[in-house]
Amino acid sequence: MEQPKHKLLLILTLLFSTVTVESEYLRPLPRKTLTIPLYSISKAHSSYPQQVHISLAGEKHIRVTWITDDKHSPSYVEYGTLPGRYDSIAEGEFTSYNYMLYTSGTIHHVVIGPLEDNTVYFYRCGGKGPDFQLKTPPNQFPIVFAVAGDLGQTGWTKSTLAHIDQSQYDVYLLPGDLSYADCMQHLWDSFGELVEPLASTRPWMVTEGNHEEENILLLTDKFVSYNSRWKMPFEESGSTSNLYYSFEVAGVHVIMLGSYEDYDVYSEQYRWLKEDLSKVDRERTPWLLVSFHIPWYNSNKAHQGAGDDMMAAIEPLLYAASVDLVIAGHVHAYERSKRVYNGRLDPCGAVHITIGDGGNREGLARKYINPQPKWSEFREASFGHGELKFVNSTHALWSWHRNDDDNSVKVDDIWINSLVSSGCVDQKTHELRSTLMIP
Repeated sequence: MEQPKHKLLLILTLLFSTVTVESEYLRPLPRKTLTIPLYSISKAHSSYPQQVHISLAGEKHIRVTWITDDKHSPSYVEYGTLPGRYDSIAEGEFTSYNYMLYTSGTIHHVVIGPLEDNTVYFYRCGGKGPDFQLKTPPNQFPIVFAVAGDLGQTGWTKSTLAHIDQSQYDVYLLPGDLSYADCMQHLWDSFGELVEPLASTRPWMVTEGNHEEENILLLTDKFVSYNSRWKMPFEESGSTSNLYYSFEVAGVHVIMLGSYEDYDVYSEQYRWLKEDLSKVDRERTPWLLVSFHIPWYNSNKAHQGAGDDMMAAIEPLLYAASVDLVIAGHVHAYERSKRVYNGRLDPCGAVHITIGDGGNREGLARKYINPQPKWSEFREASFGHGELKFVNSTHALWSWHRNDDDNSVKVDDIWINSLVSSGCVDQKTHELRSTLMIP
């Protein structure tokens, strides 16, 4: 009579063991840095464009950036809506920089526009080389942002970029740590070549991370490489520094802050942020998103407390302004919070997302603090990317996609209601908002 009982116990044990093994996800190891042949496109002349990328530059305008070996190559872009037929031309500026024994190529920045929304344009840089193709973002919902920080240039980076390329995104947000050049300037060039197939077709909006802060003795501008190569619309948004700026697109106001620029209440960045937030019209742009490098809400053991000072200075401003989402990098893992403010759950606080898992060479941050804080809702140490779709003025869909080997697997998603639709903008204490928001 005991034999069937033992058989049942054995079957249950085997079944449980099978389920456990199948559901376990093994965190991937780092992949090697890619060996990228510089200047990979066939060039008949030193004035051919290299490392082409685009970014938003004010309403209905796009900044086109590229590099040439020829320092006398002209800085202009021809563009139009038909391939090989250009009915418009725009001139711009150029720069270069020296870094120890390295001298950059000529870096060209040209703003084109006004452009039609949600339209494909063909363009050529400096009158040389091939046609490039870009698509402008829509001016109304829905709009899709691809998101990944700490990108680097490894085998995992290549996988992440391939998945982003499949996502039909309109704008890419990169919250710091781009090339991982770390003073080795040729890695800025190889990074530019690596991302050109994507970055030349959709706007890439970036902010600086610690790996952009290249400190050497006697160097007066520690961000000279980043600032020279990745010019963002800081002037267009009233900022005095390329390390922080804002832009608006299709009902979303996005603020890119600098974790490595002064941010205390007496700083220029704080003054600019306060003024920028005061100008946001939540009827015109119901969504408010902020991005920077060092996360404030982080239950990973890596970089614990690194964002505390910035959080103490800036979080009250963002809360008073009813910021919907905050996106950061730095920690090489993924984490999503519930709505939180001042360390406590708050229905009118922001959702914080850490996504420093684009593919960096340093590997993943695998160790988390336990028990999991109440504000933390999902966390995983894997490489991957995020997709943020603002469906309309009240609802957005966030999803995170793990690099499962070289496949993209969605393992976290959530619908997010805007704070405007939740009534938080009106419910916030008038005195607090007035104190913080009026310049």
